[in-house]
Amino acid sequence: MDRVALRGLKARGHHGVFPKEREEGQTFIVDLVLGLDTRPAAADDDLTKTVHYGIVAEEAVAVVEGEPVNLIETLAERIAQTCLKHEGVQEIEVCVHKPDAPITVPFDDVTVTILRSRA
Repeated sequence: MDRVALRGLKARGHHGVFPKEREEGQTFIVDLVLGLDTRPAAADDDLTKTVHYGIVAEEAVAVVEGEPVNLIETLAERIAQTCLKHEGVQEIEVCVHKPDAPITVPFDDVTVTILRSRA
């Protein structure tokens, strides 16, 4: 299976279990790795035979900017389901970064990574 990756999609969302997170919001970063067969698109040099990653990026950002959830696990799942709606996408790896998570010790990042497929 071939891979199309989008790294570092940034969007502001109001996700989290604490009131401050819901009220003020914060930046979330999303990495996507879409699994699909790119051979038909490459053979015909035809965008309609592959996934339009620009549209996928916009849809993932819309999920982050959309309805708040408590957990980034839930956010990752919603993004994955959105990506799997694209016909050619057979599997999706979603990594949601929460670099401003409310943690009381020094840290670089918090991430949740999930892998989902049609099968």
